[in-house]
Amino acid sequence: MEDPGQTGRPQAAKRAVELAEARLLRDSWPEYCDGKLRRYIGKQSRKFQTWSIAGYLVAKMLLEDPTRLGMVSLEADKQMGPLIKRSASF
Repeated sequence: MEDPGQTGRPQAAKRAVELAEARLLRDSWPEYCDGKLRRYIGKQSRKFQTWSIAGYLVAKMLLEDPTRLGMVSLEADKQMGPLIKRSASF
């Protein structure tokens, strides 16, 4: 699956984060979800998981300013140079 930010569709990425935000909050930040569409909280899934919250916060941060990718990328990735540019569409 392509990254919406890299394909010039920041609105799609923004909408995906908004949907995830509502579901994660409603479901108490589960560890993982099951099912083809990831609609079911996993049987062994723990709630209020730091990684779920951290992933959400990173997604929000990158939507605000994609140039922050360097803060969370690996050193090898930094050598490749930036792949996405800040969008003015929202």
